[in-house]
Amino acid sequence: MSQPGVGEALPAYVLDASALLALLHGESGADVVEPLLRESVVSSVNWSEVFQRALSWGAETQGLREDFEFLGLRVLPFTTDDAESTARLWSSTRNFGLSLGDRACLSLAQALNLPAVTADRRWAGLRVGIQIQMIR
Repeated sequence: MSQPGVGEALPAYVLDASALLALLHGESGADVVEPLLRESVVSSVNWSEVFQRALSWGAETQGLREDFEFLGLRVLPFTTDDAESTARLWSSTRNFGLSLGDRACLSLAQALNLPAVTADRRWAGLRVGIQIQMIR
């Protein structure tokens, strides 16, 4: 994980793509996500999910990342170590039907020892050693 730069606060939350998508769409839970942005990070895997979904909706994506970064969100690169820790989560989460993106978010939250914030109700019963915060 890259370290915060000068003037950047330490992150307090790891956001799942579903949380950012709820914010983008103004869905239930968006009001929970918005104030967390300044203290949040997202894996580049999850950012790819958000960007792809915005493209599929026909939304304007020019400047989307910069808009989120202006609000404080940081997109962290997905490294080889991240890939391996994400793969290790497969056996303990496969009964929940989690995607690679879901596990990438959880893996980052584990690495940073931070709560994972999601709109995905399937995560409610997970026991992966971190706090999971549901937005709705």
